[in-house]
Amino acid sequence: MDTKERMKLEPIPMPEADMSERLAGFGEVNRGYSEELAQAEAERCLQCKNPPCRSGCPVDVDIPGFIKLIREGKYTQAGLKIKETNAFPAICGRVCPQERQCQAQCVLAKQGKPINIGYLERFVGDWLISHPPALTERPEPSGYKVAVVGSGPAGLAAAGDLAKRGHQVTIFEALHRPGGVLVYGIPEFRLPNITVDSELEALRQLGVEIRTDVVVGRTLTITDLRDEMGFAAIFLGLGAGTPIFLGIEGENLPGVMSANEFLTRVNLMRAFDEDYDTPVQHGRNVTVIGGGNVAMDSSRVALRLGAETVKLLYRRTRAEMPARVEEVRHAEEEGVIFEFLVSPVRFLADNEGNLAAVECIRMELGEPDESGRRRPLPICGDGSDDCGCWRASESVGATGSAGYEAG
Repeated sequence: MDTKERMKLEPIPMPEADMSERLAGFGEVNRGYSEELAQAEAERCLQCKNPPCRSGCPVDVDIPGFIKLIREGKYTQAGLKIKETNAFPAICGRVCPQERQCQAQCVLAKQGKPINIGYLERFVGDWLISHPPALTERPEPSGYKVAVVGSGPAGLAAAGDLAKRGHQVTIFEALHRPGGVLVYGIPEFRLPNITVDSELEALRQLGVEIRTDVVVGRTLTITDLRDEMGFAAIFLGLGAGTPIFLGIEGENLPGVMSANEFLTRVNLMRAFDEDYDTPVQHGRNVTVIGGGNVAMDSSRVALRLGAETVKLLYRRTRAEMPARVEEVRHAEEEGVIFEFLVSPVRFLADNEGNLAAVECIRMELGEPDESGRRRPLPICGDGSDDCGCWRASESVGATGSAGYEAG
């Protein structure tokens, strides 16, 4: 097939669970390519001599190289090609923002039909999990011990790269299971824990030791790691676990919860599972504040916990939302209501002191800020009836209400 014919081929969509299945539980929404679908999508790749997609990849994956191997039916080799620079293709294929990175640079993006690089990466990542390759010899030991503090994406990536260089690596994780934000932040309908566990096992096969329930700074100190345990280097991958609140009136009301806490209770502590006793705020009417992936995750989790209505408030427009396009689409399909160009100014209580409503102000977009997005500016803000203020009282009921703040 020549280049012109390949350019006429249509992208292969990702198979998805039916809507009835999606809202009934926490099963994965995207079902993954079959071999046939992966072959068809790989066939679209133009195999550019100077591939711009590769320049869009933060870890310089040989994208045309692994896609060519898929086309040839060499799925294990394709996965190993990715693992030359990226240790976790099954994870990255699910949650990396490819539409802003590699796929945005694809030549076919000019036609609005970039190669679905992320879907193909997920395919070969899952293939390696279900068809584990024979273990290769570990690299010659370097004689150095390295401590990695934190088992989130940064810590796991560092541990994998260090182990490949022959260093003896030990990961110290404060929580009772490793994975960081991959397990406490991202819901299983986007990233199943079993996938994370499989990628962790691949690290262990490299010789990486993972120790949980160790709070570095309390259980052990940096001095302990260096002087008593003999670690020559220490990598701190501490994550961003502390939520940032809005600093507005009423945010300490019962019923207002950070998305960080909400998702941790559900994802890591399995508050949705009747076999667990983890308490979580169940809102009949829920408001989520923010426009990123965390906001999408919080909204979709709230629906699965039984919320009747979920409204998402965002101070810019859809075009400026940092969330992945696919996640926004999924949220909208599942029933999340988007309210754009609004910003909360205070949370309001009912007669019993619980959250009853969120008062917002209408916004408009000004000149671009340091992020490159147009800065949201209040239309008025004096609180008068005609200034453009807006009360989201319909989205947060006085009974069974909940609000989740997300970045």
